[in-house]
Amino acid sequence: MRMVYITAGAGGMFCGSCLHDNTLVATLIAQGHDALLVPTYTPIRTDEPDVSQKRIFFGGINVYLEQYIPLFRHTPRLIDRLFNSRGLLRWAGRFAAKTRAEDLGDLTVSMLKGEHGHQAKELTKLVDWLHAEVRPEIVNLTNVLLSGLVHELKRRLRVPVLATLQGDDIFLEALPQESRERALQLIRDHCREIDGFIATSLYYADFMAEYLSIPRDKIHVVYPGLNLAGHGQLSGGRQPPERPLTIGYFARICPEKGLHILADAFQMLKTMPDAPPCRLRVSGWLGDNHRPFFNDIQLRMNECGLADSFEYVESPDHLTKVQFLQSLDVLSVPTVYREPKGLYVLEALANGVPVVQPRHGSFPELIEKTGGGLLVNPEDPEDLARGLKQLLVNADLRRELGQKGKEAVHRDHSAAMMAQQTIEVYRKYHRGQE
Repeated sequence: MRMVYITAGAGGMFCGSCLHDNTLVATLIAQGHDALLVPTYTPIRTDEPDVSQKRIFFGGINVYLEQYIPLFRHTPRLIDRLFNSRGLLRWAGRFAAKTRAEDLGDLTVSMLKGEHGHQAKELTKLVDWLHAEVRPEIVNLTNVLLSGLVHELKRRLRVPVLATLQGDDIFLEALPQESRERALQLIRDHCREIDGFIATSLYYADFMAEYLSIPRDKIHVVYPGLNLAGHGQLSGGRQPPERPLTIGYFARICPEKGLHILADAFQMLKTMPDAPPCRLRVSGWLGDNHRPFFNDIQLRMNECGLADSFEYVESPDHLTKVQFLQSLDVLSVPTVYREPKGLYVLEALANGVPVVQPRHGSFPELIEKTGGGLLVNPEDPEDLARGLKQLLVNADLRRELGQKGKEAVHRDHSAAMMAQQTIEVYRKYHRGQE
């Protein structure tokens, strides 16, 4: 079965969806399957070897020019190719990462119009290439914001088209109301043409079934899986005597991921009676657009005398990420939004590091499935501080939850398991074509 994944580059950011898609396709290839990862907008960025193909469709520069300058909707492909070089798109991605979703309403709607939108010639180029050179037997759109492609994909290729549900609502809810309503209507229309869906959690499957008016039986749940290389080789949750207990945060640094909530909880924790000496280590992608947010947190830490207990650590690749996680005793990423995946939870647990997470999104089912942590009230720094203290003062509980989580992730959440379950979903649709 020849599989094509169409994913969206995130303008130079480390993006959970790109990481998930790249890990899945890399594992399918390693297992001997015929899988191809096709990036759109910009090259993807991942902390593992990038297996995406080199040609980029719907290059971000062309998409932007076609949206706002009518002349570029008719330029020859030779001109378009100049703007689609990976180096130029990486450079442009530095600016795209600063773009807010609320500024992309018209462009989002145009993309969702597919063959009727301003980027119609980009769609033609993609489908021509797939039809002439790749000839896939199944196509997976890795988010429904790409669903404007579905009609032409099915018309020209005559193969099943599936879509992955892994966070589309977060972007959509940030759009201006008029654009959001129009985009949602277009996506709901496209979803009637999409053959099936894969969600990254039961929570998100149930939520998106209602949000996008998708029959629930068309949504299959395949939990994220990790490339476990290096994970778990050291025991998490047991700090060497030469360092204090360490609370960690590992995710993109931005308001929606909740670092400010964790910082507030850490300050409260430091004033609690009987709280042990501890520090807060932070890692994750930090873009220029969110540097003021992070600088403000650093300033508050300095003002309350916690500068020596707060540290930012860069983790640009798989090895340094694993090393960072193994330096922790507990991890918390107290998101404001309802997380559909929770890769960082699985990554921490893979190293025996228990977690303290808000009681919403996919976190309750991940904690229930793995037994690897505690749940606290969302957006409640005081309750988060209590949960962190509970684990820091109780080494036995910390080790017990960390070990349970580690065993569960290595057993149930490997990349190999994710790939196997994904293939099982595809066979249901591929058989229908035979």
